[in-house]
Amino acid sequence: MSTIIKSAKSIVPLLDRVLVQRVKAQAKTASGLYLPEKNVEKLNQAEVLAVGPGFTDANGNKVTPQVKVGDQVLIPQFGGSTIKLNADDEVILFRDSEILAKIRDA
Repeated sequence: MSTIIKSAKSIVPLLDRVLVQRVKAQAKTASGLYLPEKNVEKLNQAEVLAVGPGFTDANGNKVTPQVKVGDQVLIPQFGGSTIKLNADDEVILFRDSEILAKIRDA
């Protein structure tokens, strides 16, 4: 039985999970040529869509995620749990500790 999730807003991460969506690479070159979709490389940059509340460690300390909704982050090339949405979009669920870095605006 396959269910299709209609929107990323209906997904609520638990514990230290973070829901992200990859930033789409430009399908147009600097000279104005359009590239086929299969030739466009996946970027390691993503936007945070939702963040779980965190978890309590073995010592009873509350550990909260280091990112918040709207942050731009670097994610690993592989890993996470991919969730297909009803369109051709997909989102990825990572643990907070799997996110490589937060991108600051310069």
